[in-house]
Amino acid sequence: MKVIFLDRDGVICRFRLNDYAKNWQEFQFLPEAFSGLKRLSEAGYNIVVISNQAGVGKGIYSEAALQEITRRMLAVLASKNIRIAAVHYCLHTDQDNCDCRKPKPGMILQAARKFGLSDLSRCFFVGDAEVDILAGKNAGTRTILVLSGKTQSPAEIENWTTRPDFIASNLSEAAEIVLKKDGENCGRI
Repeated sequence: MKVIFLDRDGVICRFRLNDYAKNWQEFQFLPEAFSGLKRLSEAGYNIVVISNQAGVGKGIYSEAALQEITRRMLAVLASKNIRIAAVHYCLHTDQDNCDCRKPKPGMILQAARKFGLSDLSRCFFVGDAEVDILAGKNAGTRTILVLSGKTQSPAEIENWTTRPDFIASNLSEAAEIVLKKDGENCGRI
């Protein structure tokens, strides 16, 4: 079984600096996301979205609004023959100190149990921020930083405590990396 973990905001959809996609009208797919998701889906990957959504915990938007955004996102992707195997959200704030909020690996580990994965070192986590890279490393995955969201330049990671294994401009380039490494037998579980 092949599984890949992806952050949502900044990877699949536009990252909103100091804001959230609070409704479907504010949710915007990144143009390169479709080709990356399509390539991964066609290659047989189970795509798992792993995303902090603290706006719910802060009362900025409702869980029902998040579910509606997710339902519509999945419908658009399905219309393009892209299947998302699972979506995991942490609705907590930093102050809640939960086990699921990235950079903690709780959501990744929960998804791994669901899919019966025992060796996460052959999986990838793709994200646009340091918390994503930390979450992937904390779970034992390989990591790809995309520069299509919160992080826009490789220079921004100079002071990070943990470095990504790979850097890509967007999800389409990240998919190329994953598929190349899978060809080297790194993506199968």
